Amino acid sequence: MDNSSRQKAILDKVAVGLSGLCLLHCLLLPFVVAVLPFLGQFGNNHFHAELLLFVVPVSVIALGVGYRRHHRVAVLVFGAVGLIILAVGGTYVHDAYGEMADRAMTVTGSIILAFTHFKNFRLAKKDLLLISQ
Repeated sequence: MDNSSRQKAILDKVAVGLSGLCLLHCLLLPFVVAVLPFLGQFGNNHFHAELLLFVVPVSVIALGVGYRRHHRVAVLVFGAVGLIILAVGGTYVHDAYGEMADRAMTVTGSIILAFTHFKNFRLAKKDLLLISQ
């Protein structure tokens, strides 16, 4: 695997990790706040909006680089859908409908995005192996 391919694989892994972090945050934060009341002061912060500042650029770069390798438009479409759901859930839905609606959309978007990055990584790796043979 050449240096460029390693960088692409790393970007997909980072993107999957960030999606997983978002998912864990959405599912575990309510339990942490309930069990450890002194962390309640952090429950009012809007972490989803700040996390988007990292998730969006990493995902766009990783999916774009993978697309250049495998040319599967469906991967870009699913990635865009996941990012849109995350962005809308973490911004507009949070303000308009509250934390539970935000959490539902964020979990959905995270799952779609994590699956998409996994697929992107697998397709790019598969195509790389075919090219090197």
